[in-house]
Amino acid sequence: MSIVIETTVGDVTVDLFLKERPLTCQNFMKLCKMKYYNGCTFHFIQKDFIAQTGDPTNSGKGGCSVFGLIENRQKSSQSEMIEIERKPKLKHNKFGLISMVNNGENQCGSQFFFTLANSLEYLDDFHSVFGIVVEGFEFLIKLNETICDDLHKPYQDIMITHTVILVDPLPDIPGLIIPVESPKINFNDLIKSDRIGIGEELIEQDKNLEEIDEELKDKEAKQRALVLEMIGDIPDAEIKPPENVLFVCKLNPVTQEEDLEIIFSRFGKILSCEIIKDQKSGESLQYGFIEFDKKEDCEKAYFKMDNVLIDDRRIHVDFSSAKDAE
Repeated sequence: MSIVIETTVGDVTVDLFLKERPLTCQNFMKLCKMKYYNGCTFHFIQKDFIAQTGDPTNSGKGGCSVFGLIENRQKSSQSEMIEIERKPKLKHNKFGLISMVNNGENQCGSQFFFTLANSLEYLDDFHSVFGIVVEGFEFLIKLNETICDDLHKPYQDIMITHTVILVDPLPDIPGLIIPVESPKINFNDLIKSDRIGIGEELIEQDKNLEEIDEELKDKEAKQRALVLEMIGDIPDAEIKPPENVLFVCKLNPVTQEEDLEIIFSRFGKILSCEIIKDQKSGESLQYGFIEFDKKEDCEKAYFKMDNVLIDDRRIHVDFSSAKDAE
């Protein structure tokens, strides 16, 4: 049972210990399916210790289990949390383990952390290991090198953008309504935040006003692109997407439509290729759509082009939803 967690600084794949932690894994898996973690930041990172996330309020004080999201549930604090599973005992003894956070009452909701050191066994009697990283260790290294303030909150937000379920052997929980798109992200909050913008570099002090204004515009464009990427989730399997249109994101701002069309045309005839631009500035929002003449050619491009380097950026491709194409 595997899940890919996509973030603003890289992706990581985790395998879950379903046999040893059945309830915890069910809770985590279904929260991922609910897109509950999309938009959560890593609100606590301490070098050579842990990196914690999973709170939709991004305060470290919020979150609930998947059972707290069930329609028409009994309103009680017990139904919002699950009991911490600690038998059989799984040790916090490796770099790259994933563990559920104890809320102080031997219960857990949605918050979890990655271990950033090998010997953290003193956490065993409090928190609950339920999986291990199998791919994306460079992401963990980035977390461990993140610069934080005195409260161990990163100066630059690191945000979960998507969670992708690779294998889900568990049936859906009755009463759980799966959303078709991510939670809405408040763009203005991203722009006004006192943290360093996602993907933003520090503005050097010796730059003139024109250069600073250009960098601020770039920050705004990047934040807009992030929001559009996150709300552009592909619908669940029940909703049939167009079979001949690809959604392409994480493009380099310098990439042109003509270049993109030439690169993708090796898979077949292209009917249209459009990079979406900001209406005011005309600058690329770093995502677009490619329409193929045949669905077979579209499928070939999908399987071959995801995570490929174009203009020094690793792009992401997926099938477009009807909503995206509007």
